Amino acid sequence: MAAIIPISNPQTTSSDAPVATPAFRALMNHISETVRSGVSSRRPWSELVDRTAFSKPESISEAAGRIRKNYSYFRVNYLSVIGGVVGFSLLTNPFSLIILLALLAAWLFLYLFRPSDPPLVILGRSFSERETLGLLIVSSIVVVFLTSVGSVLISALLLGTALVSAHGAFRTPEDLFLDEQDPPSSAGFLSFLSGPTPPPAPAPAPAAHV
Repeated sequence: MAAIIPISNPQTTSSDAPVATPAFRALMNHISETVRSGVSSRRPWSELVDRTAFSKPESISEAAGRIRKNYSYFRVNYLSVIGGVVGFSLLTNPFSLIILLALLAAWLFLYLFRPSDPPLVILGRSFSERETLGLLIVSSIVVVFLTSVGSVLISALLLGTALVSAHGAFRTPEDLFLDEQDPPSSAGFLSFLSGPTPPPAPAPAPAAHV
């Protein structure tokens, strides 16, 4: 009598499932390319701190015009300054930094990098993808508005914006080559927030002459 050899059917476990959807990977690639392009368009810091180019504006309208022109030229530098102020504020408040990192880790490992199947189980209770998203949104609101994280972030953003606005108001933009800049509607440093730019529509084919 021939021996029967048991054959086990390999099954794909949830751990083999991809941790990121193609749409999420495409979004991350688009963000990285946009950030890389924005960093490459950063202006020399020597132009930003050129002491000979500073003067007092004659009026509020002139100051507003300077801020608008300087922001168009030093956009990446200004965003770097604001980011540096926010980072320094978080480093000087380690408790807020730890809470913010924990919130970021929760978003990454519980929603963004986690496969949809099987559902999330916490303390014996299963949570669907929609319930998980709701819990993360509520947790983010609580962390930002009911803890010291919100005050630290808002204070840092206000301070960074004030520094950038003061620089833009007193920096004379006459020596800047603003005509070389792309129009504001083009892809900027944070253009990934509005999604990828759709491809241009194909031109209509010419009519055939009989």
